[in-house]
Amino acid sequence: MDATVVAVASDGDEGDDRRHLLETGSEILPYPESPWRPQPPGADAKPEQQKPQRVASLDVFRGLTVAMMILVDDAGGAWPGINHAPWFGVTVADFVMPAFLFIIGVSAALVFKKTPNKIATSKKAACRAIKLFILGVILQGGYIHGRHKLTYGIDLDHIRWLGVLQRIAIGYFLAAISEIWLVNNTSVDSPVSFVKKYFVEWIMAIMISALYIGLVFGLYVPNWEFKVQTSSSTFSNPTNDVGFKTIQCGLRGSLGPPCNAVGFVDRVLLGESHLYKNPVYKRTKECSINSPDYGPLPPNAPNWCLAPFDPEGLLSTLMAAVSCFVGLHFGHVLIHCKVHHLKCSTFSSFQPCACLLEPSLLSKTEL
Repeated sequence: MDATVVAVASDGDEGDDRRHLLETGSEILPYPESPWRPQPPGADAKPEQQKPQRVASLDVFRGLTVAMMILVDDAGGAWPGINHAPWFGVTVADFVMPAFLFIIGVSAALVFKKTPNKIATSKKAACRAIKLFILGVILQGGYIHGRHKLTYGIDLDHIRWLGVLQRIAIGYFLAAISEIWLVNNTSVDSPVSFVKKYFVEWIMAIMISALYIGLVFGLYVPNWEFKVQTSSSTFSNPTNDVGFKTIQCGLRGSLGPPCNAVGFVDRVLLGESHLYKNPVYKRTKECSINSPDYGPLPPNAPNWCLAPFDPEGLLSTLMAAVSCFVGLHFGHVLIHCKVHHLKCSTFSSFQPCACLLEPSLLSKTEL
């Protein structure tokens, strides 16, 4: 403002006693707006944090998998075609667990695509896996016993350590740790760079598959025996006798219920008393007169019909984790392939390899 602003210093004086409030050439700035003055809508609105976008296809697939699980659990007894196969073969129910593990792999690829602090991220993944494992032991361990005898407590001699949630926890942990530590920092701008970034994970999945197949067909399974509790009760002296049944094996490469390497590894490392007591092969023709459903033993049933077997054992769980690695790959495709036809072509090209890495369908998982 060019004009000089002056003020009267005393009454009655002319201009001698007047003094300048502002120096010549100073500018009067507008008074700042009061904080309580109403502002136009949206003037002070802080930018909202951008929420991560959900993958609609993954949500739909998860919902369909849950619906399929409910269907086979509720209607599997009425329709044997959708129930778990008694041993050999694949039905609709046998795809439920691999589908869940696949979803876990895709989710891990999306969640851990950026990990600035690998140690802290690894601790979070390990903590989540441990919580899920403990929850599985509580729900499926069978440690609350004697419900009809009013004798509750922790039966560590017969607790079942592995189960469905435990298998999910182990698969999630292996997939998360692989995604955090085994992925290179290479920027993906071509198919070759895509392979360079994730080839270590593929090698790990192939090594797990090779280990599983080598043990299944190369591990020697000797003869073994198990305990059988038989009740011989009378009105005067009710007793529960414990007998032993012997299974004749002494071979390699068997895929049948009594002499496979998967059950042998579980019996050695976990112990017979910690295995599942009602395995799926009790619905076979050799073990049930109502096959493919549970039922009384037929005449001259083999001894292994009463033997324990864990469908979520150690060796089969290790192989089931490969389903998570397959999900990791498809998650990487969702991240780097922004064009729809590229996603479809990549999915189709990798599908034969995924099928070769999926002998985990041979292990029967009951949900």
